[in-house]
Amino acid sequence: MKELLKSLLKRLPIAFTKNQQYDEQSLAVIKRVCRPDSTCIDIGCHKGEVLDLMLAAAPQGRHFGFEPLPDLYAELKRRYHDAGRAVISNVALSNSKGTATFNYVISNPAYSGLQKRNYDKPDEQDTTIEVQTDLMDHVIPDTQRVDLIKIDVEGAELQVLQGAVETLRRTRPVIIFEHGLGAADCYGTRPEQVYDLLTEQAGLRVSLMKRWLKGEAPLTRQEFVQQFEQGKNYYFIAYPA
Repeated sequence: MKELLKSLLKRLPIAFTKNQQYDEQSLAVIKRVCRPDSTCIDIGCHKGEVLDLMLAAAPQGRHFGFEPLPDLYAELKRRYHDAGRAVISNVALSNSKGTATFNYVISNPAYSGLQKRNYDKPDEQDTTIEVQTDLMDHVIPDTQRVDLIKIDVEGAELQVLQGAVETLRRTRPVIIFEHGLGAADCYGTRPEQVYDLLTEQAGLRVSLMKRWLKGEAPLTRQEFVQQFEQGKNYYFIAYPA
């Protein structure tokens, strides 16, 4: 049976098996970081899959979710905001406040973002909508403790982090974030920019979730760049020293 399972796994697309691994690692990180009253922020809520994990791990905490797509936001608002479970905002967090055009991938909403990213399939259908943008430093109260942040914004993670520097300095949270080719490079973002902001401006370390869970050393700047450029991994963790 084990050999059969290994054989089947080898036939699966690499991205699919990696996503499964990242999901498992994210759950392990959430369980380790969160106390019953922890505060979590889910940036790019989508359908609330990760927010559900945060609520389960910290049922007494105050939680925030951000989702710019109107239809997804409406359902999240009904399930979480109106039920008093989390504060949900129809906003794309970024490094400026205002309005912006947003690439809505109708056939695959998870690929939507402020810039059009590369698609795995050639027949994806997209359109352009207008969304509200704001900074995390503006919308999270400066007295609010923050323990855990998840950022999955299809390449705009640097912009999110640039708008959150004061919050990160003040609260020193654990951050689970996506950063990979085919998305971040569509914004002209380099991994050095993300690493330097997190380490030099926010005072955090950067690693792979599996390394952090094992208590291993963080990634050096060069190692982080190699992970990005060689496509070895596209999910990472930032955490206090």
